[in-house]
Amino acid sequence: MKKTDGLSAKKVTRRGVLKGGAAIAGATAITGFPTVWAQNLKDVTLVHTGMSYSTIVDIARQASQDLGFKVEMSVVDHPGLINRMVNDPKSIDIADMEIWQSKVAVPQGVLQGVEIAKIKNWGQLTPLYTEGTFAGKEASREGDSPFEFIYRENQDSNAFATGKTEWANFCPGVYNADTLGIRPDLTGREITSWADLFSPDFKGKAAIQNIPTNGIMDAMMAMEAAGELKFGDKGNPTQEELTKTIARLIELKKAKHFRALWNTFDESVNLMAAGEVVIQSMWSPAVTAVRTQGINCVYQPLKEGYRGWGNGLGLMAHLDGLKRDAAYEYLNWYNSGWVGGFIAKQGYYSSNPETAKAALTENERGFFYEGKAATADITSPTGEKTNSAGEVRDGGSYEERFSKVAVWNNLMDEAEFLYAKWNEFNAA
Repeated sequence: MKKTDGLSAKKVTRRGVLKGGAAIAGATAITGFPTVWAQNLKDVTLVHTGMSYSTIVDIARQASQDLGFKVEMSVVDHPGLINRMVNDPKSIDIADMEIWQSKVAVPQGVLQGVEIAKIKNWGQLTPLYTEGTFAGKEASREGDSPFEFIYRENQDSNAFATGKTEWANFCPGVYNADTLGIRPDLTGREITSWADLFSPDFKGKAAIQNIPTNGIMDAMMAMEAAGELKFGDKGNPTQEELTKTIARLIELKKAKHFRALWNTFDESVNLMAAGEVVIQSMWSPAVTAVRTQGINCVYQPLKEGYRGWGNGLGLMAHLDGLKRDAAYEYLNWYNSGWVGGFIAKQGYYSSNPETAKAALTENERGFFYEGKAATADITSPTGEKTNSAGEVRDGGSYEERFSKVAVWNNLMDEAEFLYAKWNEFNAA
């Protein structure tokens, strides 16, 4: 999935975060005059803070060039973003959150509402966020789906609305459908199911991400697919279900099934590139990074479906006047095309698919969005070759992939219990 280096089960719990942090003052209604706005725009600096997979310096450089004010990127891990939002909110202007992180930020009052009328391309943004549908059908509600958390009643609300309103908690950002990464040249057989992550065929050659909120999802997908446990709701498991899942992980670990429990993007890349691991939890850019080394690595579609995730760009509560105006300019720019074209080459999707596709070449558009075979080499955002002419993207088209999202990344009700049990897994 995404980079969440150093997630510490000991440091961050949902209850602990909700208890922590000073009260944040609500945003004011001050706005600048157009002439002042034009004169002073060049003096504005916006700090965009989030995880490394989306908080990318190339995006900041392009935004600064296109918008005429400075955008800076500040990279943190998952607990780092939550702690900054709660304890040092004025150090952030744009919070690049995962959807589940809004479940902490919104009740804390650290975000102000995004006025939907000011988002020029809102009507073009993916209905996965704005309507809770995809390809005309209701998207999965297992886990924290974007639609359930995007709306609020008003600018200063600290609660989630139950339906569509004129205010959003965040502007839709990047998103993807995650699965397992494999080395098809080394697996020795076809991989079709999440159950293969636990298959004895790959003893000593499997790995799982050592990130409780994400690793547990992969484990639950594998257990259910293997017929070992049927979950009532994988997006919000019970203590009993978590206990059984962690017990299974400990059993596998003691049997030396896992070559590694990886913590960072680079670890996952190195394990796969070296062939030490042939099947593992993985993030799309990590698969891309392995392929740029000329090694065949596949983000394997699985019959049980994908684990979806999404990000949103939140306006911090302290923003007002000229700086808030600039923030809206940035939100509008973010989904206007350049970012969408850039992140497509990482394997991610823009919340405005139409402008993203327009920013790609016909070959890239066919490969990344339309399920077509490449007509020429496909490259990463930095220009390294990732796929050859004739190859088709893993999982097919955008529609094929997102029609098969089974569950969304989440902050479960039993998060504190999960962190404690995950510590037991690490210590085993």
